[in-house]
Amino acid sequence: MKRLTALALLALCTCALASDHLDTPQVIADPRIDIGDIYAWPSADGLRLNLVMTIVGHSFARDVDYIFHVDSGARYGATTASVDIVCRLAGEMACNTGRVFAGLRDDPFFNNVKGSRDAFNYAAAALRAGVRRDQAGCPLFSVEQSREILERWRRTDGGPAANFLKGWTPATIVVSVDLAQVNRGGPLLAVWAETSIRDKRIDRMGRPLTGNALLAPLEPDEISDALKMRYNEATPYAAAEFVPEIEKSLALYDGYDGQCGNQLMADLQPPERRYRRLAELLADDRLWINSAAHGCTQLFAVEMAAAGDARYRDDCGGRALDYDASNVYRSLLAAGANAGVDDGVHADDVVHSNEVFPYVAPPRGEYRGQ
Repeated sequence: MKRLTALALLALCTCALASDHLDTPQVIADPRIDIGDIYAWPSADGLRLNLVMTIVGHSFARDVDYIFHVDSGARYGATTASVDIVCRLAGEMACNTGRVFAGLRDDPFFNNVKGSRDAFNYAAAALRAGVRRDQAGCPLFSVEQSREILERWRRTDGGPAANFLKGWTPATIVVSVDLAQVNRGGPLLAVWAETSIRDKRIDRMGRPLTGNALLAPLEPDEISDALKMRYNEATPYAAAEFVPEIEKSLALYDGYDGQCGNQLMADLQPPERRYRRLAELLADDRLWINSAAHGCTQLFAVEMAAAGDARYRDDCGGRALDYDASNVYRSLLAAGANAGVDDGVHADDVVHSNEVFPYVAPPRGEYRGQ
């Protein structure tokens, strides 16, 4: 079966769909420098940090540095030490620390791209047709419109939801490193990754979906592309620039379930600040991990524990391979809950392991883009 080209994949996606795939013209031109996703979680014995970076292209480039950044601190939001794990292709992939695997693997990310695109396009068309917004910018979709958005999100071409990335085989870097090497500042870790060429950052990623879902999704391509390029060239520490644009996107997602103001961290008064707290959190998009925890179940667990949710005090957070990350993300943005707003796809088509190196399953079949 012929593989779908990067440009063909882009034609089937929109700005709010894939985790971080094909997000700017630079990486579309060379998918070997395009980070699709990163995953990070501590081993069950609490001795190692496991890191995975998927690259949209099916191979690596010799002139590219593939870098994991691991910041550490004693409390959420404040890190005091950093370690860079740099991987380069020199005959074979070599990293400056840890146990390493590099090669083609099945993509752990799963997503009903067609349903997500259909829902987004329907919501955008409703806005163009005159749906009003409240004082905070949240669209006041009718009950019928909201029901239609959520139903389209759960379907593929009008039928059962299908994982668009079934069989996709990205080039994948896996590193397992002694936890003591990366937690010098404290047990809370903040992970992000980048690709760079001669010290020029080309792509970066921390949490899933931020770059594609929250940076000017309703604007023309030239505006959203320019914003995403600035975002990729920056670091998570320069987050403030992107907060106003992210606030606008959060307002859009808040209206999807037909109820404005029930998003995670939404502050109903004053309206102009309703989305500020969550926008600031998401703009610094490092993936937070409690390395002292003994279980990993929930994306955003560290952030929610820091906000006072006692259910997640002993959850590592981060992003393990089996997390239903995109649906948790959507539900928090639309309804302030961990579930309830989803695309109908809740697990990958193959089983990955959070315990057995190299964790990510080997390729099975060709990419079909259902």
